[in-house]
Amino acid sequence: MAYIMVDVETDGPIPGDFSMISFGAVLVDEQLDKTFYGQLKPISEQYIPEALAVSGFSRQETLAFDDPQTVMTNFAAWIKITAKDRPVFISDNNGFDWMFICWYFHHFTKANPFGFSSQNLGSLYKGLVKDTFQNFKHLRKTKHTHHPVDDAKGNAEALLTLKKEHGLKIKF
Repeated sequence: MAYIMVDVETDGPIPGDFSMISFGAVLVDEQLDKTFYGQLKPISEQYIPEALAVSGFSRQETLAFDDPQTVMTNFAAWIKITAKDRPVFISDNNGFDWMFICWYFHHFTKANPFGFSSQNLGSLYKGLVKDTFQNFKHLRKTKHTHHPVDDAKGNAEALLTLKKEHGLKIKF
């Protein structure tokens, strides 16, 4: 399996009514040097200014971003080239990130290369340390900036630390 850590930035709480503004992905391996970054033109007139502000972009800037179909097609091609085995979607908040990535893949490309499931880094950590009140975020090395590649990389670093310190079995 090829673990791909993903992070998403949006302008609202759900896909379709609101838009995915940008996302980043990194193949989880020792190098963390295979990344993808997409900026997507909004698909809806609706947006929540406070949600958009998290991304650091203005609405005007996002209107000049790339066509979502092109971005998702390019992302699917990147996954195919990068993942030597079955790609596994993993993120810090898979309930949110997966919802957008899955919807965009099915809406714009008619298929999701990740299939129909995702994994949650936070839940994995809680299980490994046997404490549902613990948080993995102290294991990140790359600063959490809300640039989705930085955030995906920091989360991938945390996953690699779990592999090393807790004997988590991840094959590259």
